[in-house]
Parts: sequence; structure tokens; C-alpha cells
Amino acid sequence: MFDRIAILDWSASGVPKTGKDSIWIGVTNASGTTSQNIATRAGAEAAILTLAQEAVRSGERLLIGADLNFGAPAGLAKHLTGKAEAKALWGWLAERITDDTRNRSNYREVAAEMNARLPGGGPFWGNGSKAEVQGLPRTKPSLPNWLYEHRRCDQQSKAEGLQPKTLWQLAGAGAVGAQSLLGMPMLHRLSAALGADCAVWPFEPIEGKAVVIAEIYAAFIGPDVKAAEARGKLRDSAEVELLSASLWSLGRSGRLGPLFEVEADPTLLREEGWTLGTGHGPALRAAIPASQLPPRLRDDCFAMPQGVAWVPVDDALDRLRAALAPVTGFETMQTAKASGRVLAADCVARRSNPPRPNSAVDGYGFAHAATQSGVNRLPLVVGRAAAGQPFEGAVPAGYAVRILTGAILPEGVDTVVLEEDCAADSASVTFDGPVKLRANTRKAGEDVAEGAVALAAGHRLQPPDLALLSALGIAEVTVHRLLRVGVLSTGDEIIPSPETPALPHQIYDANRPMLLSLISQWGHEAVDLGHAPDRPAVISGKLDRAAREVDVVITSGGASAGDEDHVSRLLREQGTLSSWRIAMKPGRPLALAIWKGIPVIGLPGNPVAALVCALIFGRPALSKLAGGGWSAPLGFTVPAAFTKSKKPGRREYLRARINAEGAAEVFASEGSGRISGLSWADGIVELPDGAAEIAPGAPVRYIPYGSFGLT
Repeated sequence: MFDRIAILDWSASGVPKTGKDSIWIGVTNASGTTSQNIATRAGAEAAILTLAQEAVRSGERLLIGADLNFGAPAGLAKHLTGKAEAKALWGWLAERITDDTRNRSNYREVAAEMNARLPGGGPFWGNGSKAEVQGLPRTKPSLPNWLYEHRRCDQQSKAEGLQPKTLWQLAGAGAVGAQSLLGMPMLHRLSAALGADCAVWPFEPIEGKAVVIAEIYAAFIGPDVKAAEARGKLRDSAEVELLSASLWSLGRSGRLGPLFEVEADPTLLREEGWTLGTGHGPALRAAIPASQLPPRLRDDCFAMPQGVAWVPVDDALDRLRAALAPVTGFETMQTAKASGRVLAADCVARRSNPPRPNSAVDGYGFAHAATQSGVNRLPLVVGRAAAGQPFEGAVPAGYAVRILTGAILPEGVDTVVLEEDCAADSASVTFDGPVKLRANTRKAGEDVAEGAVALAAGHRLQPPDLALLSALGIAEVTVHRLLRVGVLSTGDEIIPSPETPALPHQIYDANRPMLLSLISQWGHEAVDLGHAPDRPAVISGKLDRAAREVDVVITSGGASAGDEDHVSRLLREQGTLSSWRIAMKPGRPLALAIWKGIPVIGLPGNPVAALVCALIFGRPALSKLAGGGWSAPLGFTVPAAFTKSKKPGRREYLRARINAEGAAEVFASEGSGRISGLSWADGIVELPDGAAEIAPGAPVRYIPYGSFGLT
């Protein structure tokens, strides 16, 4: 966990300047994100050192990410310094490179010196100045055979589709060599000035250090930077702000640790370094806070018409469905990692599946026109067609070719006979006719044609969908950002955790763990807002925090109209509240409100009623808020294994399970305090609003837990 994240974009021109292509520092902490534009490298180094020293004095932890190479491909440091360590290279460069307060430096001359010292010809190239520098070629030379073009972390980034530049290139679009040669001496001075309070990752352990310095790569969030540019933001400014905000968000949610876990040879890491976030690009992008406000709900969207008191379940569901709209922004992510996410845009096939006509069986292929009734004998061409190994050339009319399942049909082949129906030797194949035209073949695009909509916006991706999209060449999808759902329990009688002793008049919080688990199973991001006693100021503070951190809040308890129902009173006085009295059992009170722009769903405090209301109302509401549309559960008509005389006036939900005979039996007690019935059951029986006499064998509607997304 870090209290502050600072990102340094170290690229600068040869003269002091601000604005485009100059140095920027972005900082994110609990107060938000800011950025600072600095005209010179000397000024930026001083600013970073000041930030670090302030963190040490105040007892904060600071993560500094610098967008430059912290090391060179293996071999360079060893040849120049005698030590296979990046920090040895820093010291070597610090002794030789000069860089004044006007951004004038001698990095080209030092690069030429390195070229001269290295066996087999030096790797550095690219001279952007008018004057020639002896020993520094303007164009790319051949690398000596002991040196790689890229470090291992850069090679991994290339494998993931990015285009990192090599350290050896000192000039030209996107070159990183100059800023890295000038940055390593800065890192040397910075770590020396901070001493034991500082650790440079991955060269040193970071536990307990006030300041941690790490290499970062802006291309990990490239699409988001481009989107910010399209909105008028300067690229460098957008990079430092988005990166610092992303890392801060990961840290706050406890997801930053995996970025520091690298499976690589420690010896290699000491010499080459590693870029923080390599392999975690989607996580970095997903953690970027929304830059644009999503659609907001109207403050009075839950208001009931005048005179409405008790609301039937179906009417309540219809009203809730009409009131809600998606509230999440969009993001782009790799298809392979998008399971469970809701599509924000249609997925259009980039290629057909199958892409070409192919064989559905192992057998022999030929032109149908060359066949007839009776025994057919066709000479075989030399070669075969197999999946991934197409037959080169065309099959002449009257000839056949050996073909395997999945192989593209060669030119001249439109029909295939199954191997088991043939007699063949090395020269010919014989089979009985007639054969149906295009037998045992698949047409191109018979599954999905190129340009067709494979999956529509609003669809929640499941593992089979990833197979389909991958087959269609769709590498990335645009999805809704995960809906952040906060869960808050209230009540003086509630003890937040079973780890704490409870007095006889107190009860343990059963709702919060249940609801948090439900929300996670539904594919949303569950945020634990904790417990609040029955004190309006505390509840208000919790809701204020929620308005900053989540998209929707679910509360349990305090939703009715009693003396201690502070949630309802607070929402009515400071927010916009509609108390819906639902004609249902268990349940009844359902508080729906808007608090500082976000919806609040207030569930009853009783765990049985809280679960039933969450299943009936919470699940479809959250699905629509998340962009996935309204999700109604699928029920089944089964015989009853119980007897009940039901009065008219409200819908009833009974805890139930299916017995060995396929009938629905219900829990022995309908008491709403019997939590054990929720675990005993594997679903619920829904009884209609009107009166009903249920006898064994009578048809009833049974809804399994699985229809509500429970696993």
C-alpha cells in the first residue's frame, strides 16, 4: 500500500520547454490526481527529490514510477563496469554524463565512448544533431553477437503486441535511448540522496521502505492515452495522470502486489531490470478511473404515483426496470481475459468461421461432376490436404486427393467421401456412387460470416463466447466497466464479525457476507462498506464515501419506518427516497433512493427477507445498471410436496428444494428468522398474489438458486 503515487515522464527536448514533448510529473493520492509540467531535467529531478523527502518526513509511502529504461540488455553493464548490475551502469554513466540546467548534455559523446569500449562494435546509434559525432552512426548498425536488441521484459511486451523501442536507438520517433542514458545518472543520484529510506525495484527489497522507485511503461495504457488526447489532453500529461491514478486504484483495492511479483532469473533482473506492469496491461487499464461521467439516474426516478400504497411484485419490477439505466463507463480489454464482462458494443466477425470451405471428415476429396452411380475409381494426386497443411495446387477433374478433417478444400474439390466408405491404394481410390454434392464438407462462414454480429452489446461473456470470438479473429472487446456495488450493514444490535464476542442482545452480521458473496457471483465488483451503528452522522459518512467509490449501494436494515430506521430517515432528509411497500412475503419494505448521484437499494434487515429481496429485485436491477439488461429468473412448474392454504393480497416465497421424486418440498417453518432454511433450500417456490390451496401434487412454480446466478 502506498500513500502517494508519482509518475515521471522523463522525455525532454535539448532546450528548456513546457507543453508538448516536455517533462511531466503526475501525482495521485487520496485527494485526487494532479500533474506538473517542468521545463528542464534538473528541475524535474529536484521536484522528484522533494516529493520523496516529504514522504520520508511525513511517514508516508511513495511509489515513484519513471518512464525510462532502468537497465540495459544483459552484457552491457558487465563489459563496461565489470559487474553484471544495472546500478553499476548507473554509477558509470553518472561519472561521465553532464546535463546542465539548460538541458545541454553530452550523452551522444558518452554513447560513442561506449561503442568504442565494447567488443564487436558498439550498439548505440541515432544522432539527431547536425554535427557528426565520431563513433556514433546515424543509422542502425549490426549488433555484436553477444548482445540482444531488447531486454527480457521488453521482449515480453513485444510478445503481448506492444512495440517497445530499443535502448540502442538515441534519435527518431519514440526513441528511448537518450532519455534512458540521461535518466540512469538521475536515478543514481536520487537513490544515493535518499539512502536507506529508498529501494529501487527490482534491484532491492521494497518492504518497509518509505520510497520505492520502479520503471514504468506508458504504452501499457496506450489506448486510454489516445482517448484522452482525443478529448484535448496533452499526451504526456495524460500518461502520467492515468498511470498514477491506475496504480493508486490498484493499491487501494489490494491488487497492486501482483505487479511486483516477477518470475525471472534474479541475476538477469539485477542487470536488466524489469518494467512494473509487464504482463498486467489489462489490469492497469481496467483500474483507470472513469474520465467521463456515465449516465446518471434522475433524482426522482423511483417516485411512486400519488395514492399508491402496496405495490404488487410484478408492478414493482416493471417500475424498477423502467427507472434504471446503465451507469458504468466503457473499457477495452483482451478477449481472452473478458469472461464475465458485459459487452458495451457489438462484436463483429473479423473473419468467417470456418474461414474457407473444409472437410468435415477424414477421406478423399474430388469434383462431384466427375462421379457417377455405381463403382467410381479415381486416380490419386501426389500429396494430401491436412488441417494447417493445405494442398498446394489444384486437383484435376477426375482425380481425388487424400484429405483430413479440417483441411481446406483444394481447388477442384467440392465433395468428400468418408474414409471408411472407400478402398484405396497408393494409386487410386474406389467408392460406391452416387455421392451427394458437397457431402462431408463445411461451407466458409456456415457458422458465422465475416462482418456479421457474433454477439450483441449487453451480452455477458461466458467461456464458450471466448471460443467463438477468438475463432472470429476478435482479439479485443469493448465492455462495460465492472459495476462497483457497495454493501453497508446498519444497526446497533449488529456485531460486524464473529471474531468479536457478542452480548445476549447483540447478533452477528449475517447480511453483509451474504450480499458481498452474491454480488461477486453476479459478476460485479463487491465493495465492503462495513457496518454503521444507528447514528445518522456515521451512516451519512459511509454513504458519502460510497458516493466517491462505488456505483450503487445496497444497505440492509433501517429501511422501514420505525424509530431506529435511520437509513430511511437519512435518505429522506438528505437524499431522494421512495419507500416501496411491496406486497410480498418475506420482504415488504424496500427503500430506493438517490444519494449524491448514486442509487441506493435498502433491503430489510432480516436475512431471509434480505436474500429474497436481493434475488427478486437486486439481481435484475444490478444487471441493468451494469449494462447487461434486465435478468428475469427461469422458473419451472413442478408438483408440490407440501400443503398450504394461502390468503390473497401478496406474493409469497417459500424456501424449497426438489426431493428424489422431483417434487418441491418446503422448509418446515416460514419464520423469517430461520436462516438455516436458506442453506437447507436449493431454490424458492413462488406462490401467486391471489388465494391458493396447495395440496401434494398440485403444480407450483419452483425457481432454483441457479436461475438467480448462484453457484
